[in-house]
Amino acid sequence: MRPGIVIIGLWIAWVVSWVAAAGWSNRTESRPGLGPEIGHLALMGLGAVIMFVPAHGYEGPLRLWHVGWFGAWLCAALVAAGFAIAWWARLYLGRLWSARITRKADHKVVDSGPYAFVRHPIYTGLLLSLLATTVAKGTVLGLCAFALILTGIWRKARMEERWLTEELGADEYASYRRRVPMLVPFGPTDV
Repeated sequence: MRPGIVIIGLWIAWVVSWVAAAGWSNRTESRPGLGPEIGHLALMGLGAVIMFVPAHGYEGPLRLWHVGWFGAWLCAALVAAGFAIAWWARLYLGRLWSARITRKADHKVVDSGPYAFVRHPIYTGLLLSLLATTVAKGTVLGLCAFALILTGIWRKARMEERWLTEELGADEYASYRRRVPMLVPFGPTDV
């Protein structure tokens, strides 16, 4: 089996499993309107469409590098590791998880497990998987897609943090922000 096929299979398995688990969450008590979320949703959606333009057969100016057989398998392993991190965080968050920015019934700041390392470990895991996919592709389109999705995730994380600060109280969430980095373990905290 080729590593590119494995990477595609991992993405399909992640999407299917993530959608299947989406119903397992507490009742939503409040959320911002769709309007404020349009920006990050558009960036991530466009990036996702571009990311999965096939890279097979690209040569010339659109192909930036080839990772080789070992590099491609390393990228496949990193895609799997990113999904494992995202699933660990998703399961740890339990019924408080939501695809959109929301406050769930019984919502609280979760600051243990993967949330002790970064405030948004699901995004961290997905970014690792996306970065590994981008490296495996080695194309201009892959880099553009990664940049769009990274910007969308960063915007969503910042919006989510403002929303949680308002909904859960500035003291509770501000303390967490001062202690734990946003997306990169051991990175800056109050970003």
